[in-house]
Amino acid sequence: MAYHTLRHEYMQMPPVTRAYTTACVITTLAVQLDVVSPFQLYFNPLLILKQFQVWRLITTFLFFGNIGFNFLFNMIFTYRYCRMLEEGSFRSRTADFVMMFLFGATLMIIWAFFINLLFLGQALTIMLVYIWSRRNPYIRMNFFGVLNFQAPYLPWVLLGFSILLGNTPWVDLMGIAVGHCYYYLEDVLPQHRANLKILKTPLFLKHLLDPAPEEDHVPPPEFRPGGFNWGGNAPEIPPEGRQNE
Repeated sequence: MAYHTLRHEYMQMPPVTRAYTTACVITTLAVQLDVVSPFQLYFNPLLILKQFQVWRLITTFLFFGNIGFNFLFNMIFTYRYCRMLEEGSFRSRTADFVMMFLFGATLMIIWAFFINLLFLGQALTIMLVYIWSRRNPYIRMNFFGVLNFQAPYLPWVLLGFSILLGNTPWVDLMGIAVGHCYYYLEDVLPQHRANLKILKTPLFLKHLLDPAPEEDHVPPPEFRPGGFNWGGNAPEIPPEGRQNE
């Protein structure tokens, strides 16, 4: 009975979230069981370019360290915000969601050639958190029952928490920068440049991944692209929700 319940809950996860979190867990278990070594997974430009170990372009996003607090913390946030994005502003837009992953991963890999970072999974998680937070600016957050703030400050709270744990800030800063690049190109620029859209999902991805459009589905305001209107007239603030981390 427990197996069927667990399987049902697993299959209820949206496809991209299910695929990515599963790949992260399997990769971590493989390292934990000594099937593979982290030295075979980390981002190494020389080995990629000279020995054609191209799998490192993918595995650098799949390993979050050995099973422990850091791994669980990152996986919870990855699953939570990846799923909320996929079921929210990317509902019925799987191809666009995959395109967001490809854009973020490509930009991070380009920057990683110039910055000495071995694993980029945490940066990808922060990118997901940043995009979700900018598209849900009025949601109130509670961080471990200590801090209360609005969603757009969440990535910066996580950055501070990561520094307190002794981690380098560059990984989180990269995730924030890449997330802001995507948010600006996808949500801000089209509003100020006559619907100019630079990021366009290839048609083959849409045909391959997107289901038939749902009739009469209008996403709620918190799931619509846009975000915090920092400089314009303040819109009417909807009732604030509350989320506990």
